[in-house]
Amino acid sequence: MGFLERERATVAKLLPGLDERLRAVPLMELEGPSSPGIQHFRDSGGPRLLVPESHPGRGATALDALRVQRALGSRTPSLAVATTMHHFSMATLAALSAANGDGLRWIIEDVASFNTLVAFGFAEERPDAGVLSPSMTATEGPDGVRVSGVARARSLARSMDLLMASVMVPRLNGPGEELAVALAPAESEGLSVSGAGADSEQVTLHDVLLPPDLLVRTSAPSGQPDVLTAGFAWFQLLMTGSCLGAASALVEQVLLSNRVPDSERVRLLVEAEGAMSAAEGIARRIDDDGPDESTLAHSLYVRYCVQDVLSRVVPRAVELLGNPNSTASDEVGHLATYANELDLHPPVRSQMTGPLTAYLVDGPLTIA
Repeated sequence: MGFLERERATVAKLLPGLDERLRAVPLMELEGPSSPGIQHFRDSGGPRLLVPESHPGRGATALDALRVQRALGSRTPSLAVATTMHHFSMATLAALSAANGDGLRWIIEDVASFNTLVAFGFAEERPDAGVLSPSMTATEGPDGVRVSGVARARSLARSMDLLMASVMVPRLNGPGEELAVALAPAESEGLSVSGAGADSEQVTLHDVLLPPDLLVRTSAPSGQPDVLTAGFAWFQLLMTGSCLGAASALVEQVLLSNRVPDSERVRLLVEAEGAMSAAEGIARRIDDDGPDESTLAHSLYVRYCVQDVLSRVVPRAVELLGNPNSTASDEVGHLATYANELDLHPPVRSQMTGPLTAYLVDGPLTIA
C-alpha cells in the first residue's frame, strides 16, 4: 500500500468526494482567507464524522478519525486543525450525553442533520488556570443563564455554528459550585469574534442569555472537569494526526523526487510511519477502553514523541526539497509551519512536566 493511501481511502469511505475536491484546489488557495475547504468539509458530511450511525452520523472510530485528520493535514493543514476542534467538541458532547442520559441527543442529531460546526472555547491563558479550566462566568435567572467571558476557539471562531465553553454555576442541590458546559449559538446576541488570524482570534460573550437546555451540568467541582479532561485525549490524538499530515505532505514530495537518494527517502518514510503507528496505538486504546485518565496520559506521551520525530523529519524534508526561490517553496514553508505547530498546541510539554511527574508517582493527572 502506497504512502498515505490508507488514510485517503478512509476519507473516501467516510467523507466521499472530499479528498478529490481538496486535491483540485491549489494548496495556498485552500489556506487563504477565501478557502473553500470548510464548505467542502460540510458538503461531504464532515461535521458528523464522529456522530454515531444511530443518530445518524458517519460512526467513525478514533482510528478512522486519526487517519482522516492525517489525510486532511496532507491536503490543507488549516482545515485539519480547524476540524480537530470540532471533533474534540463532538467527542466531549458524546461523553456528556453518556453521563447525562438522552438530554443532549437533540444537539448531536442537530449536528448530523445540519452539518453544524461546534467549537470548544479554551480558557484564556492565565498563570493560575489550566487550558480546560472554566472560561466563563454565569448568572442564573428565571429565563435561563446569562454567560460572560472570553475564550479562544482556535481556528473555528469565524466558521462555527455553536460555541461550547466550560463555566461554573451554583449547585442545584447543596452549597458551592459545579462545572457546567454552556452551548452558545454563534448568532447569539452579545457574542462577538475579534482579532485577525486563527491564533489571535477570540470569542467574547457579554451577558449572553442561554435557555436551560443549553447548559449541561457535569456534577464536577471546580478544577476537576473529569469529562473534559478525559475527552482531551481526543484533542491530543487528532491534533497529532493533523500536524503529522502536514509533515507527511512534505515527506510525500520527497518520496516522489527522483533526485533524492533512496536512503534519505526511506529514512523519512520510516520516521513518519513510525510516528503514525504510535498514534494509532492511542486511537485503538480510545476505541477499546474509552478516553480515561490513563489513555490521556499516554496520548500526551505519544504526542510529545511525535513532536520529536517531526523536529527531525520536517527540516530534513525541507532541505532535501531545496530550491528556496521556486514557487513551490511557499507551499513547503507553509506545510513546515503547520507541522511544527504541534509544539504550540495545549498543553505544551514544558507546562506538563510537573503534572506528568506527579502522575507517575500515583498522583492525579491535571492539565496545565
